[in-house]
Amino acid sequence: MSLTGTAHPGRRTKTLIPMLLPGDIAIIDHKDIDRVCAAGLAKSGVRAVINAQASISGAFPNSAPELIIEAGIPLIDSVGPEIFDKVSDGDIVTVDGSEVYLGGELVASGVLLTSGILRTEMDVAQEHMEANLEEFVQNTAEYLMREKDKIIRDSRMPAVRTEVEGRQVLVVVRGPDYLEDLAALRTYISEMKPLIIAVDGGADAVIEAGYQPSIIVGDMDSVSDSALKCGAEIIPHAYEDGWCPSAERLDRLGIEYEAWPIAATSEDLALLLAWEKGADLIVAVGTHSNLIEYMEKNRKGMASTFLVRLRVGPKLVDAKGVSKLYRPAPPTRYVWAVVGAALVALIVIVAVSEPLRNTLMMMWLNLQAHLGF
Repeated sequence: MSLTGTAHPGRRTKTLIPMLLPGDIAIIDHKDIDRVCAAGLAKSGVRAVINAQASISGAFPNSAPELIIEAGIPLIDSVGPEIFDKVSDGDIVTVDGSEVYLGGELVASGVLLTSGILRTEMDVAQEHMEANLEEFVQNTAEYLMREKDKIIRDSRMPAVRTEVEGRQVLVVVRGPDYLEDLAALRTYISEMKPLIIAVDGGADAVIEAGYQPSIIVGDMDSVSDSALKCGAEIIPHAYEDGWCPSAERLDRLGIEYEAWPIAATSEDLALLLAWEKGADLIVAVGTHSNLIEYMEKNRKGMASTFLVRLRVGPKLVDAKGVSKLYRPAPPTRYVWAVVGAALVALIVIVAVSEPLRNTLMMMWLNLQAHLGF
């Protein structure tokens, strides 16, 4: 079965996804595609996904490609980076099985990833996990020794105008299940009105859900211009030498900011910021916390996250825990509605029951006599 559509190549999947339209053919360059990007591609309505690299390389059991396959979208894997030299944005390409054609000419060929092939690759990856885990732990330990003082005793935190102290803070990261977690917290957000700190593209998710982020932190590579201009305080992540990759973009947009140079991930910055500024409780949405999630992000270790989680742990709660533990009080209007319904029912009963009317009348007369009315 062949499929034809407009090609949209992009080497950064997360920035390509918002530009895709239903019926397009996405061309990506994403080794071990992560769940967030896979879910975005699955929801975009594209006709096919062509990956220059392996969507599951065997480094770890990566089930993310299955999200694309289950959506009924063909996933052609490992076609090679040359496709970016042969296919331009807007070209009309045809996908026939595992082959890609442009103007009738074969320009790329790979592997049509199926559920059966994915299961086989997952089994192979599982066998490699022990060695990969050992390397991951070693890298984490090395970074811990080298970076611990920079993270624990960092004194370059920028000044923050937003009042954080004593408030509950919701940190929203564009990570695994972030949209579902954000939806599950709707009642909590409505009643507790937490301060919202968004990390990069998490700001767009917050705004689309109908909320307003107070602070946006991160590399600013996956957040929209409109979100950056929403009025939130902007704190871009910078390298330790002070270089800020997003400075040029922020300057062009005319946005005021103060960069934070630190050896940590952007989501670590958000958690540290909430902690250092005196948050009463920190609720995390979409944050990365386990081995598979870090391998999805192509991280060699999780030293900064380990240190930050140790530091903020007493105040940190995962969104899934809040949605399960939080039991909101019924709104006042519902309480009055129940009381009103009960009164109406009582009046109706009295109106249709003569013995009950007589009994209530006798009680009223006795009460009047007792009180001397």
